[in-house]
Amino acid sequence: MTDYSIRSAQEAESAQIKALIHEVGINPTGLDWRRFLVAVDGLGRVIGCGQIKPHGSDILELASIAVSPEHRGQGIARRIIEQLLAENPRPLYLMCVEHNGAMYEKFGFRAIELEAMPRYFQRMKKLFDLSKLLHKTEEGLLVMMVE
Repeated sequence: MTDYSIRSAQEAESAQIKALIHEVGINPTGLDWRRFLVAVDGLGRVIGCGQIKPHGSDILELASIAVSPEHRGQGIARRIIEQLLAENPRPLYLMCVEHNGAMYEKFGFRAIELEAMPRYFQRMKKLFDLSKLLHKTEEGLLVMMVE
């Protein structure tokens, strides 16, 4: 088990955050290091991250939750999510592929219907659904919320 600490990201860690997001293959847009919490190992390497991404003045998204593959299964993502939830107001939204929905339900998130979503998430859901058709995949996008 790796020793690590969770704290606010530092500007010098911006490249490590982007590299981790790229490594795990999640949405690389809106990566502002100032919004991130990072899990850092004893050597100062970023091994996990997560952020709260604003969409306008009143919509917040839990986003960019990533843990390096060699450090998974140690509760790093859980600790990052718990801290982000503790530090931010509700409601909070998130987007994930369907198979990840159960993980976020453990934190109180629930899937919401298209008509209940803020406009940004409606657009993203429609784009994902179109992409799903083009790529002939079955897995859909969930938009979830916690109040």
